[in-house]
Amino acid sequence: MSEHDSAPAGAKPAPSNLVMRVLAALVLAPLAIAIAYAGGWLWVLLVTLVSIGLFAEWLTVIGAGSAALTGAGTVVIAMMGAAVAFGGLKTSVVVGLVGGAIVTLIARGKFVWAATGFAYAAAALLASILVRKDLVNGFSALMFVLLVVWATDIGGYFAGRSIGGPKLWPRVSPKKTWAGALGGFVASLVVAAGFAACGIGKAVPLLLISAVLSVVSQAGDLFESAVKRRFGVKDSSHLIPGHGGLMDRLDGFVAAILAAWIIGFLRHGVHSAGSGLMVW
Repeated sequence: MSEHDSAPAGAKPAPSNLVMRVLAALVLAPLAIAIAYAGGWLWVLLVTLVSIGLFAEWLTVIGAGSAALTGAGTVVIAMMGAAVAFGGLKTSVVVGLVGGAIVTLIARGKFVWAATGFAYAAAALLASILVRKDLVNGFSALMFVLLVVWATDIGGYFAGRSIGGPKLWPRVSPKKTWAGALGGFVASLVVAAGFAACGIGKAVPLLLISAVLSVVSQAGDLFESAVKRRFGVKDSSHLIPGHGGLMDRLDGFVAAILAAWIIGFLRHGVHSAGSGLMVW
């Protein structure tokens, strides 16, 4: 989340909450980077577990978190992750389509929302794994996306708090401001400039991609806020101290990694999406 959605109007987050946010980030960010660097089955396992968590939280948000529906989605997502891990992308897609249809049928009255949540989690799963699976540039591409999203998040948070000003979309997210959106956008460009300065990609393409991913990341944040507001929910869960749930923490990343994979896929194909993103 790029700014403090859950804080009361006109209030700043309590120091203890900010401390919890920082401490959680200091633990989780290095862990995520280490597992991303290791890649292979460790990364697939992490992404699969997170995707299952995203789907479970989505069902809780929409008020459809029955054991049958959560269990069915868990099994299908786990099977998709296992299939991709062993190189069976087509199998994973078929499992997702068939399993997603079953999940939708189980949801009954909320089948549209359940189907959307399943697609959300499945997209996060496949895109995160496929970007990393590029043997040449998978890790650098994944780190680029992560750092752009984190920079957008952090830049937006502090620019929004320090500058304030007109609201970005008050009906959906009352605390987000245009200043915060611009601050996050500028911060993402700094990441691109840093990669180019280190010789990892060319400056102009990376700046353009970071701009796209920053905007997409903020759109993903707003999408998650809109879903929560639609169902009158403040946090998707309380899993991560100071941050809420997985959806609250990863809303921007899910949108950005999907956009990154699409860009990479269009340029270099399914299995070289990382190179398609980073090599121009």
